Amino acid sequence: MIKHLKFASIPTSDQPRALAFWTEKMGFKVMTDQPMGKQRWIELGLPGAQTGIVLFTPEGHEDRIGTFFNGSFHCDDIDYTYRQLTDRGVDITPPEKQPWGTFSRFRDPDGNTFILSGR
Repeated sequence: MIKHLKFASIPTSDQPRALAFWTEKMGFKVMTDQPMGKQRWIELGLPGAQTGIVLFTPEGHEDRIGTFFNGSFHCDDIDYTYRQLTDRGVDITPPEKQPWGTFSRFRDPDGNTFILSGR
């Protein structure tokens, strides 16, 4: 049976630029980086996490680049993470507290928008 989500795909127009962002600024580690057609299959992960991300845009899906990522990254301390990402130059909004939780929005170099949720 299904155990977990292995990865979610993040569409990108520039794989080397996206790889630098996700590893150097966001702290992901390269799990796989192999040629795949005209692109590379770049799979990234976080220590202790089962779900990773893939920096790959399937042919015909280029219109997804620069859109909203329908999911959320989680951290234990959103204020600390916000400060760390701000110091690394990530385009991120200050944490916003709501009755259902606290979150920030951040963008990658392709303009994709992501949610960061925490306590």
